Parts: sequence; C-alpha cells; structure tokens
Amino acid sequence: MGACGEVRGQPWGLVALLLLMCWGSLLGVDGADATWRWNQFVTSENSDVPDPPQYVTKLNNDIFNLEKHKYIIEGEGVGDIFTVQDAGDIYVIGLLDRETKSQYHLTARMVDKLHNGQNVVAPAPFTISIGDINDNDPVFNGPYEASVQEMSTTGTEVMVINATDADDGNTENGRIRFTLLNGTEFFTIIERGQGSGTIKTKVSNLDRETTPEYKILVQASDGGKNAVHSVQTVVTIRIKDINDNMSTFKDANYRFTVPEDVSVHSIIGHLQIEDKDTKDNKNPIFKIDAPQINNLLEIKLNKEKNGELFLKQALDYETQSSYSFPISVTENIVPNVPQNPRAIQKANVVIIVTDVDEAPVFDKAEYNIQVEEEKFPFVFREVIKARDPDTANLPIRYSVEESCPIAIDPKEGVLSLRVKLDREYKPLHKCQVTAAETLPGGGEGLKSHVLLNLDVLDINDHAPKLSTEEVDVCESDKPGTIVATLGAIDNDEMSKTFTFRLAKPSSNFSLSDTNNGTAILRVKQGGFRTEDSSDHVLEVEVADGRSGGPGVLKSVERLRIKVCTCGADRTPEYCRPHRRAVGVSMHALITILLCIVTILVIVILLVLRQRYRKDSLVALGKSSAGSEIHEQLVTYDEEGGGEMDTNGYDVSILTSARHDGSLQLPSHTPTPGVYARVNKQPPLALGAAKGDMAAMIEVKKDEADHDRDGGPYDTLHIYGYEGPGSLAGSLSSLESDSSGADSEDYDFLSEWGPRFRTLAELYGVDGYAGGLPY
Repeated sequence: MGACGEVRGQPWGLVALLLLMCWGSLLGVDGADATWRWNQFVTSENSDVPDPPQYVTKLNNDIFNLEKHKYIIEGEGVGDIFTVQDAGDIYVIGLLDRETKSQYHLTARMVDKLHNGQNVVAPAPFTISIGDINDNDPVFNGPYEASVQEMSTTGTEVMVINATDADDGNTENGRIRFTLLNGTEFFTIIERGQGSGTIKTKVSNLDRETTPEYKILVQASDGGKNAVHSVQTVVTIRIKDINDNMSTFKDANYRFTVPEDVSVHSIIGHLQIEDKDTKDNKNPIFKIDAPQINNLLEIKLNKEKNGELFLKQALDYETQSSYSFPISVTENIVPNVPQNPRAIQKANVVIIVTDVDEAPVFDKAEYNIQVEEEKFPFVFREVIKARDPDTANLPIRYSVEESCPIAIDPKEGVLSLRVKLDREYKPLHKCQVTAAETLPGGGEGLKSHVLLNLDVLDINDHAPKLSTEEVDVCESDKPGTIVATLGAIDNDEMSKTFTFRLAKPSSNFSLSDTNNGTAILRVKQGGFRTEDSSDHVLEVEVADGRSGGPGVLKSVERLRIKVCTCGADRTPEYCRPHRRAVGVSMHALITILLCIVTILVIVILLVLRQRYRKDSLVALGKSSAGSEIHEQLVTYDEEGGGEMDTNGYDVSILTSARHDGSLQLPSHTPTPGVYARVNKQPPLALGAAKGDMAAMIEVKKDEADHDRDGGPYDTLHIYGYEGPGSLAGSLSSLESDSSGADSEDYDFLSEWGPRFRTLAELYGVDGYAGGLPY
C-alpha cells in the first residue's frame, strides 16, 4: 500500500486540494514485482484556463528510472485538459467544470525510452476527482401564485417555493437560504431544506376588502451567511373572500310608480344593496314585513344578488291606488366579525298605482259550450259577459269572427247557432269573441278577446255499413263451413252493438248474429264450381242497435261472394271474377258531355270565322268602284341587276291614273312616271301577249280569286322578255315609247275580272294618246 501524499493547493488559492489516500496495486513485470505508488488525485474546478498550468499530482513507481523510463497517461481529457511530464507530474491545461463532469478516469503507463516505448510494467488505472467551487447562482422554479382565505388563523400555510443550485449541495456552495424582503408583517418563510421553503401567515386578520392581493419579494442565496450568490422572485398571494360582510340597503326609502295594467310576474322595482363581499359570497335574505302585501308582491334575487320586486297579482287603480310597507334584509355571515353599526338593514317601500284606460274584462278566461249536431236553430244558455274595469264603466259591444258558426247578440252576449252542425265533418269549433268599449260619441274604444270552444255532440245519424264488400267461398266447402265473419262500421261516435240478418233468404248461405257486433256466414249447401256462371250476392241488413230499440238506424248492404278453387287451409288459388253490371258512372257521363260541348263550340267558332272572312271579301268587291285599290308595280329591267332594281311607288299615282285617265307627275321631276314607260300594244301583238306569260298570269289570277285569306291587293309584274322564238315577245318597258309592231296590247286585262279593271283602264286602247297614258 502507498503512503498518503501531501495536499497541494491551487496557485491562485481558490480552495485547498483534498487528498484521499488510496491503496496501490502490486503489478509484476517479467517475473519481478513492481509497485505503483500514488494517492487518489483531487483537483478543483476552474473558471478559466490556468496559466501557468495547474499542478495536480505525481505518478510514482518503485522501479522508475528517469534515464530509462517515462510516464504516459491515457483516457478522458488527456491532451486538452490533462498532461503529464516524463517524470510523472500531472498538470491541468484546460477548463474543469464540476457541474459538467466531476470525475475523470485515466490510465498510467511507464514505458522504456530506449526500446520503442514498450511497457515496463503493466498499466494502472487511476481517477482524478474535481472539487467544487461556488460558481453558480440559485435558480427559482417559479412563477409562484397562491391564495389564502381571509381571516385565516396564524401559521396557515400559503405555499411552498423551491430553488436549485448547481453547486455541491453538501457544501455551503449549494445550500440555499430563503428570505422575505417585504410583507414580513403578514407572512413568514420557513426553510425546509433541499432547496425548499414554506410561506405561512403571520397574522389572523387578513381582510380581502382591505387588501385583496399581496406581492411578496423572496430572496434565495447560497454560500452561508456571506451570501456569495443571491436571486429574487415575486410571489403573488391573493386573499380569498368569505362572507364576512353584512348586506345593507343603499337607501332607507324606496318609491316606485307602477301603471295598473302592468302584467303579473313583472318586475316593478329594484332594491339595490351594498355588500363588500364578492357576488359569490353575497347572500342577502329579503323579507316583506307586511303579511297583507305578501300575496301581492315578492322579492327575488337577480344575477347581481340585488332585490327585485315581482308582482304576484294584478293591480287595480280603482280598488287601491297606493301601497306602503316595510322591508328588511339579513344575511348569514361568518360569526364574530364586527359589523358597521350604521348599516341600513330596514327600509320602507311605497308603490303608487297610476290609472290607465283598460280594455274590457271577461268574467271567464275561456268559454266552453256544447250542442248536439243537426240541432238548428239553437240558442245557448251560456252568455258572454264582459265589463269595463275603469270608473267610466262604458257599455260593451260583442262580436265574433265571421267564420264562426255561432252568432252573438252585440249587446246582451247571447249565443246562438248560425248554421246546422255536423260532428262527422268537424267535431270542435274554436272562435274568438271580441268585447269592445262603446265610446260616448258612438265609436269603439279598447277591445279584448276571449276564446270560445264549441264541442259538437254526436247523435245517431249514420246507418252502419258492412266492413267488407266481398268474401270468398271454396269449391270444396261443405255445408256448415264458416265462410267469413262479418263486421260493421259506423261514422257515429257512439259505441253501438251491431245486429245482422239476411234481408232476403238464401238457399246457399246462412247468417247468424254472434251478439257481440259480428255475424258468421256459413254454407248451407255445397257444390260450388268456378265454371258456373251464376253470381252469388247476399243482401245483409245491418242495424246499429237491437231490433226495436229507439233511434236504431239500419241499411241493406250487398255482399258479393266469389267462388274459388282453394288449396289447403281454404287458401284461394283461383277465383272466378264477379260479373259486374255494365254502366257508366255519373262522373264519366259529365266528362263525355263536357268534351262534346267543347268540340261543338270550336266547330261553331271556325264556321263563323270563315263566314266573316267571306262576307268581308264580298263587301270589299262591291265597294271597289268607289274605294281605293292599292297596287304594287314591280319592274324587272333586262339590263339591270334583277330584283335589286325593284322600285316601290306611291299609290296616289295609281289612284289619279284610275280616276281621270291621265298621269299626274310631280312638279319637281322632269322625267315621266313609271306608267309613262308602258306603251300600248297594237292588237296584232295580242297573240304574243296571250302566250306562256298570259297563261301564267291566268293561273295566278285564278289562285288569287279563290284565296279567301288574301287581301284585295293586285300586283303587276312586268318582265322584259327577249327570248328567241317566244310568242310573247318582249315585255320590257324600255321600248315602251315606240309604236308599231313591237308595242304590246294590254286589252286582255279587261277579261280578268273586276280586280284588274284599273289596270285595263290604265293600259287599254282608250287610255293612250301619242304613246303616253293620260
């Protein structure tokens, strides 16, 4: 074992080195024993690179010879933090931070300088521990907020605060002390160790209404009494409210003015109170100290815990115009808390009722009356009554809506039926009755309304009917087989017992009443076949009561029976269709008649339209001699551009030519009119004019004569015809000013009928003089 080495201090004197004695290891080399001898090495952390390097310790081995051997270290931090000299002196050349790394594990080697650095002895591990210095400030783990109830007892724990210090907690470097820098008259702090402290109350009279919140400055320091490092933080302590203050009235007297028509359950006044506590801890208890007022008014708390006066019954100015009564307020608070002796806990309330013009008041909130259906006329015993609640007591006039089946006497309020009622159509009628004040001048004042319910009672006015119209019978049914169980329906509301019987006896079926509202239909004789063409129809009499009873209604219903081929359990597989009577329903007949009438009306209108058009054309033909005929002359020039050269002319020219046989030319143009370019044809050219062109004109004329839809308008198309070999010759008007064989004869126009009479007069032989028409 090695002996303890000496303790070496840092050259700058920060802290003394702590040397801990360790045992040495005996290592054998080449069959000889060699012993490493050193202490466990300890050095302190530093805050800067040491200059000169800081000595740590010295390696030592029994066989070390400086001339032959040297020391080498390996491991953590070698080269940048630790270095060793050949003789074994270890130095610190870098930064050491205990809070980052507190120990370094290294290995020592002793090598032969002369033989390529071979190990002389086996390597030995060793450790360098880093000693702490006070180089870190405490750190709070806040922020810190807490609350404590007001009036809490002394020593009540408020909160626990914590702080940490990176330095060694086993030394003064890492031990933390807490101090309150303010609020020490109300709070204190007790250290709990391990960097924590408890804040407690120092008094028992904390009052939220005086100071609702405290900001306490807490200091944490290390280094013992010298307080090498210290930090501060702010701790917020809120005082929680308790109900320690009595509610009081703001005023000793409250006065409210209320109109008499204010609705029940309305708020008619507010009672403001004062309470220093928060709303959650404000719980006033109001009381009306007048028993006769409790039926009229009550006090409730609103959201702000103030009082509100509610109306429980309707006010009436004519009955009582004012109210005065005392009220009080109390509260269950924390006991043994002194209160303000001047607090107002009793007050007086005055309510002034003002008069308003009120609408009539009915003696009932709703009227319910009954009447049997089909009863008419009828006067009800129930009478509608309303009064004017004002002192004027005006007369009341009654009315009911027009859609109501009830009439009301406008003065007396007597009710009667307007029409006969049917319960099956509408069993309940709701009507609104209006009561209106009659003013002295004759007009209507305020109105009010009430609901009138009329319940129509049922009477036996509908005969019952079978619930089915058709049943099936099987070919295989034997006598006595039950074919069906018959029931009945009745539109009346009354509960009746139906009775059944056959109105006409049947040889094939029997019907027996069960006395419980049904009847059983049985087969009397079998042998039914679907091929049989005979129909089976039973006439069943159904009554809505026992035979001979009063007010019994009955009906005879036809029950059709189909013959079917059935399988097991009388399940029909094929049934012979029942023969139905051939006929047409009333709705079908009405529809057919309407269609026939519609067709007849359309035909008559078409005939009248054609007749009207024919009469108009005949009248126009008869008056053509004295009326103006509109004509359009279209000229096609053989040298021109076809239809683009078409000219329209004023009809006044045609009119003037027709009446006096001459062509009136406008005074402002020196050229002749359009008719001046049309020359009279000599009679010799008539054959040519009656060629193809004449035939075409005849066809067009015939079409115009038989066209009843066309108007009485004539159109003359003049064509310049130059085709070779044509018998018609040229129709061009370019040569109309010449005479001789080339001229055209238009006398044939007079043969075309009265519609072309004007053209015949214009272009006939008598209409020419010197080649120009006049």
